[in-house]
Amino acid sequence: MDFTFSEEQEAIRALADEVFTSRAGIDRVKQVELSDERIDRDLWRELATTGLLGIALPEDLGGGGLGLAELYVLLEQQGRHVAPVPIWQSALAALAVAEFGTDAQRAALVPGVADGSRFLTIGLEEFGPFVDGDPQTIATESGGQWTLTGAKAVVPITHVADRAIVSANTGDGAALFVVDLAASGVSVEQTQSTTWEICGNVTFESAPAELLAGSAAVQWLLDRVELALAAIQIGVGSGAVAQAVTYLNGRHQFGRPLATFQAVGHQLADCYIHLEAMRVTLWQAAWLLSENQDPGTSVLVAKWWATDAGQRVVHRTTHLHGGMGVDTDYPVHRHLLWGKQIGATLGGSASDLARLGAQLAAGVEVVA
Repeated sequence: MDFTFSEEQEAIRALADEVFTSRAGIDRVKQVELSDERIDRDLWRELATTGLLGIALPEDLGGGGLGLAELYVLLEQQGRHVAPVPIWQSALAALAVAEFGTDAQRAALVPGVADGSRFLTIGLEEFGPFVDGDPQTIATESGGQWTLTGAKAVVPITHVADRAIVSANTGDGAALFVVDLAASGVSVEQTQSTTWEICGNVTFESAPAELLAGSAAVQWLLDRVELALAAIQIGVGSGAVAQAVTYLNGRHQFGRPLATFQAVGHQLADCYIHLEAMRVTLWQAAWLLSENQDPGTSVLVAKWWATDAGQRVVHRTTHLHGGMGVDTDYPVHRHLLWGKQIGATLGGSASDLARLGAQLAAGVEVVA
């Protein structure tokens, strides 16, 4: 395994950093947080214009024809800048349609994501403990038509997305479905997440749905979503550490910078170790998926590191800012909120370990 970025990936990283630096400064982020949508439409259009939104989507559907690694490079840069745009939600929903959908579904849903004219979203979580591959939402077929009954919790961007890719139990296993969020039988209770992003609790009452793919597709999508969250978390933690270093070098106590104090150095060293562990486990799992190899336990290991160590990083960097760290108007506070939100999405660290233990008990290969 070689985790060195290719020349193409380095170019994507540099372009993404340039776009986010110029378009997602702290003043702009504050402005977007006060808007009705809480999505930066200007940044979204810029990402579409540069081709970054569709970087992993097929070329024949308007995408860049690259892969997961390139998407995760983009997501890490988004996390560094805590930029309020729903990249992973739309991109991975479109990627699932591109991978499993019919020609009609692919033509109808994917190109709009690549060019930025359409939002898609993903609903995998339900009320109660997260259990992958075992949704409580029920799918029923009658006369070749599918309907869903149940609920999905905290589905992102339900206020702008017109379609959601959701998991449901068919009786013969889990499957993925495409749901029109404006259809009869679908009700959405809008709420907000820890990061102030607008999301929705979605209830289905015999709601019409289109079958996308069977049980293997549910795990396929879950693996990619969990690694997307891990990639963003690496960026969030890296951005928080960078802010802490700047602050500690400029803040003086007893006639010298806070950065020179041994206890401060120890805290930052711990953050560095956590980030490197998060990085290597992410790219190990991403490489296996990109090579169409069995990821074994690697995805859950990367998810656990992002969930557990990621929160340690944002908590430590907040603490190192002292009183400034708890100021909700100070930039590093947003990294704390993003880190907390990611750490709770698709189950927290205890849930990750329980799922990992279940995999090991079932004899899933440990990827070392």
